[in-house]
Amino acid sequence: MDQHSFFIRYKLHHLAFWILVFFSWFYLRHQEYRNSTVALAVTFVKVADLMVMIYFVNYWLIPKVLYKKRYIDFSVVFIVMVLVSGICKVYLLRVITGNASTYSFSTGLKTKLYENVISDFFLVLAGAAVRMIVDYLAMQQRLAEVAKEKAVTELNFLKSQINPHFLFNSLNAVYFLIHKENSEARDALHKFSDMLRYQLYEASVDKIPLDKEIRYLKDYSDLQMLRKDDRVQISFKVPDQLYSYRIEPLLLIPFLENAFKHISHHQSEPNTVSVELDVKDDILYYSVQNTKNRFPDPPKNPVVSD
Repeated sequence: MDQHSFFIRYKLHHLAFWILVFFSWFYLRHQEYRNSTVALAVTFVKVADLMVMIYFVNYWLIPKVLYKKRYIDFSVVFIVMVLVSGICKVYLLRVITGNASTYSFSTGLKTKLYENVISDFFLVLAGAAVRMIVDYLAMQQRLAEVAKEKAVTELNFLKSQINPHFLFNSLNAVYFLIHKENSEARDALHKFSDMLRYQLYEASVDKIPLDKEIRYLKDYSDLQMLRKDDRVQISFKVPDQLYSYRIEPLLLIPFLENAFKHISHHQSEPNTVSVELDVKDDILYYSVQNTKNRFPDPPKNPVVSD
């Protein structure tokens, strides 16, 4: 167990936080009292009271009441808790301080109660907000993990249904059946086979060398060019030093697919797709640009008016 895990497991960060709160409050407020003993006692009462309320709300009231959508019960218990705590604390502090405080109670019990209840209300509410934010982030992380596990399961199921060995053997058979002089068709089938192998076998890991992802992009663009005419041009600008980096697989392809999908259809000028990758300060910069039509495409079934 590393030091960080030990620290979190035994809630030592909680202890450190409350020690910091205790001494911070004592340092800021001890001058209001004529001696340090009374100041320490008052600090202990205030911090202990706040700590008990926050832990009660965060570890019982929120998971047992709020998360079960019992909103009225939560509100009632929360308000009653703060009020009862404020009343008890005001009377207890009055007994502790006696004449040791430099301020008198001439302002009235109601004023003291109001000050304690309002401050406790917002402090406990802030603690509850922190708890709910932490729970939300943890839930999002769990959902992401579940989604990832689901995707892996679906991919494994797809692999089992496709029967990859049969598929690749069939592709190889078709490859050799194509006439040797038709090199374009043979190359296209070879690239399609490589892309399929990449998706089924190599893209199931968390990180993959960037050069494999770039090769996948180039194979995809080459296959797309077979469907386009000579007016379509594709360019890649990739520095050599990029090939040593690793990224998540299939992260770049959606942008290139979108570029080919929305490429222009100019008749008198080129239609281009340009791909650029670069790394600066260990950050990968990826740019895909395509030319667009000046005017939107006409509807397939135009309405002709009389």
